[in-house]
Amino acid sequence: MTPELLVLAGTAASIGFIHTLLGPDHYLPFIVMAKARGWSRKKALAITSLCGLGHVATSVLLGAIGIGLGVAVGNIEAIEAVRGDWAAWALIAFGLTYFAWGLKAAFRNKPHIHVHDHGDGTVHQHNHSHYTDHAHMHGSQSKIGITPLALFIVFVLGPCEPLIPILMYPASQGSWGGVLAVAAIFGISTLVTMTAVVAFALFGLKRVSFVPLARFSHALAGGAVAISGSFIVFLGL
Repeated sequence: MTPELLVLAGTAASIGFIHTLLGPDHYLPFIVMAKARGWSRKKALAITSLCGLGHVATSVLLGAIGIGLGVAVGNIEAIEAVRGDWAAWALIAFGLTYFAWGLKAAFRNKPHIHVHDHGDGTVHQHNHSHYTDHAHMHGSQSKIGITPLALFIVFVLGPCEPLIPILMYPASQGSWGGVLAVAAIFGISTLVTMTAVVAFALFGLKRVSFVPLARFSHALAGGAVAISGSFIVFLGL
């Protein structure tokens, strides 16, 4: 590997790390959905990895096509910007839809009182909530479901804008090996950062009690996803 390519590889790793860390849309949706739906850490990290892989792979594919066709960097970045807008608005739409569903579920599962009249004349009552009694089982036993699929589609739409410019130098030198090396290093850096943040966050959240907000966990998760999409649209993160 030439000195120039070594510098480019280090740049790719650094940009992948910083770009991911500064973009809450890369990890916040997985953290809040894992908590709301009761995913195991293994399942959460698997879904995060698959979405991250799709996120990087589509940008690599678009960059490779652009390089092969001789398309200018500016044109590829313009396409990536359009994809970014689509992905951000899709994330907002998904979050708001999930927020509305979560609110409906929360009010449908409002705690209520059960009165029991026993044969010996004893009468007692207790508070009862279908959400706290049953919802966690559905989250842990459900199959892949629509939520991970929706997140995967959104992340496939989402671009990795910083990747395109750093692919162009080895491409301009006719080094397809260099292109693959830079893309791989950027992708690994992005995936490792995404999964590390999700893993650390879920580990930390295990020590926090959310019982008072349990009814509204899905609504809060949807709101958080919509906010992370808003960060992209309005703050350019």
